[in-house]
Amino acid sequence: MDILFDLPLVTARRERAIARAVAGGDFLLDIAANELAERVGVVERHFEEAVELHGGGGNAARAALKTGKIGHLTRIETSAAFAGPGEDISPAALEDMPLADQSVNLVLSPLSLHLTNDTPGMLIRIRRALKPDGLFMAAIPGAGTLVELRDVLLAAEAELFGGASPRVIPFADVRDIGGLMQRAGFALPVIDAETYTVRYDTLFHLMRDLRAMGMSNPLAGRSRTPLTRAFFVRAAEIYAERYADPDGRIRATFTIVYASGWAPHESQQKPLKPGSAKMRLADALRVTDSPE
Repeated sequence: MDILFDLPLVTARRERAIARAVAGGDFLLDIAANELAERVGVVERHFEEAVELHGGGGNAARAALKTGKIGHLTRIETSAAFAGPGEDISPAALEDMPLADQSVNLVLSPLSLHLTNDTPGMLIRIRRALKPDGLFMAAIPGAGTLVELRDVLLAAEAELFGGASPRVIPFADVRDIGGLMQRAGFALPVIDAETYTVRYDTLFHLMRDLRAMGMSNPLAGRSRTPLTRAFFVRAAEIYAERYADPDGRIRATFTIVYASGWAPHESQQKPLKPGSAKMRLADALRVTDSPE
């Protein structure tokens, strides 16, 4: 398995971000939480045992509980630092799944699966933790996220140093995530994406929010050479040149992939076997053969 992320660093930065919470810095978590809760709310099911898996400040847990569709919800996080008033945390590392097989009905994963080295393994462990016909829902930052920042940092580094190192993590696209869900054994997977454009006064304001999310560069292969203020000043200039609106504010793109899938159960719909159709497609569509 390739080690893409420095997981101890990811953990430390997430915990530091929650300890130094910035007002409004969790806006992406709010977006994901509200969307996941809305999707839970339309499912004609009551989930006796639910889990929020590494959801940061618990935004998704609180939003999902308000739907009235959940009996009991457990939050799993790397430490008790993420607990709110009166909340209990079940501690586990980012790539751990401390649940017995077939023990829960619902798992929510808001904005954390993109930081795991063994994402296929995590999905398999989540599916095993679900009871038959249990539901998994995730919000995962996807391809297109921070595309402007990636471009600007590469351009600035190439201009100033004649080369570049990875500074923005890679994000999976809808097709990749759909393939991983199928590989993990989820039934009836549904994958879609929403793109959000956020505007900032400058690059420095964007980077402040990324730090507040614990999303500073966590790549294992990142350069260890500290960057100077001159580098970021030049990057800010390039950002303004390439991605500013007429009012001078810059744009930052965030794409969130929403994925859902069910633990297999005999009651679920099954695709027809190839060759089992009893009618031609042309007949079904009332299409007649053209005379020659």
